[in-house]
Amino acid sequence: MRPVELAIFDCDGVLVDSEVIANRVFCEMLNEIGLRVSLSDMFERFVGLSIPQCVELITELNGRPPPPTFVTELQKRTATVLSRQIKPIAGVTDALETLDIPCCVASSGTHEKINLTLGATGLLQYFEDRIFSVADVENPKPAPDVFLFAARTLGADPLACVVIEDTPVGIRAAVAAGMRAIGFAASTPAKRLWEAGASEVISEMRQLPKILQTAATALEVKQ
Repeated sequence: MRPVELAIFDCDGVLVDSEVIANRVFCEMLNEIGLRVSLSDMFERFVGLSIPQCVELITELNGRPPPPTFVTELQKRTATVLSRQIKPIAGVTDALETLDIPCCVASSGTHEKINLTLGATGLLQYFEDRIFSVADVENPKPAPDVFLFAARTLGADPLACVVIEDTPVGIRAAVAAGMRAIGFAASTPAKRLWEAGASEVISEMRQLPKILQTAATALEVKQ
């Protein structure tokens, strides 16, 4: 029998309460370039996508690509707001303190954004050099690349990894990697996470340690 070898955390919306903040800035900028969207549209269409995927979607929806400076300005404005307003997800610090298994971050964000948000919320200490971005791999989520890269780098069997994600895109990536996916239903309706393939769905981070223990037991039973 073998325990869970690695817990892989998404960053935005799972570790840090950044989704509403960042998407409000994103929404404002899209409206500025003539793409009429609401904050709910952002969560329906854009959350979980990488920057290149977002640019492709903007081009499709607006009939033309965003201005050449759009991404740079978006990153600058988002970083400014996040540095002032970002907070850790409620209960996540206590959950990380109780974990007795290795953990890492695998996010659709850039390394700069991940380090900014984790640093500003005091969570960077829990991950140190175990941070992975879709910028490190060929294909972004929902492809499994970033999760498989994290597992391979840290010497974990994908079948013994558990992923904590808050978007259907991330859940599908975890399932494609052959990993057990735990959905965190903070900003995304639980139904969408279940439909994407989550094995469990939680609404509060205080539930995570018990769920991870359940996942470990389930993985042992499968051996």
